[in-house]
Amino acid sequence: MFLTNCSTNKYAATDKIYKNMAKDFSKTIKATPPEGQTIDSLNNQQYFVGTVNMGIRKPNFVIIHHTAQDSLAQTIKTFTITRTAVSSHYVVSRDGKVVQMVNDYLRAQHAGAGKWGSVTDMNSCSIGIEMDNNGTTDVWTDAQINSLCALLATLKKKYSIPTANFIGHADFAPTRKPDPNNFPWKTLAKKGFGLWFDDVLQMPPTDFDTTSALRIIGYDVKNLGAAITAFKRHFVGNDLTPTLTEPDKLILFNLYKKYM
Repeated sequence: MFLTNCSTNKYAATDKIYKNMAKDFSKTIKATPPEGQTIDSLNNQQYFVGTVNMGIRKPNFVIIHHTAQDSLAQTIKTFTITRTAVSSHYVVSRDGKVVQMVNDYLRAQHAGAGKWGSVTDMNSCSIGIEMDNNGTTDVWTDAQINSLCALLATLKKKYSIPTANFIGHADFAPTRKPDPNNFPWKTLAKKGFGLWFDDVLQMPPTDFDTTSALRIIGYDVKNLGAAITAFKRHFVGNDLTPTLTEPDKLILFNLYKKYM
């Protein structure tokens, strides 16, 4: 994994703000009892007994995005302006440089509203990775994908992230987001980052419930058309219409069995 150090004079001011925020977070964690905690129903005075059995919460998902911007510098600027209210843990540039902007154990503001399985607050349990790509005309460079895979290998091993839990922003928020667009998911899946369908596919049974299959995989089927489009964006790629063709159903059936 290649990490660039962006703590230059250009970002000294925002680096200082980050460190001060982290310091405030540490005060919140150390507070015993937590500030603002309500007293119990017996109106007893609040007290705290520290356990000897605890640990730091760890991420269980990785969400991949595209920046929809024109450069690494532009994205860093966006993530260092308070009014944008957005961030990610990592940004992977077109030339393969990796910039970390939030500690893995802290909550970046990258996923927003959405649902994957039973998870609705993805920011609290995931690592967000922004890929430097405008989402339309940019191609995915070998250097960029190679660096991403190196980063994902480190994260998967460090946090024991399940293979199925490497997904795209569009998977989590299908009614709002199309990213990452035209992304090489199969390349990632071959390396263990996300699931993929087999080369040989079996016909599903006549009573195969495609809506239930999408839900079991993780998609929010409240807006079924959006869920289908997100599924096809990830696993089909060349057709984003909100209906499942017969070949799509073969792919869906194969993946459904992997997620069972």
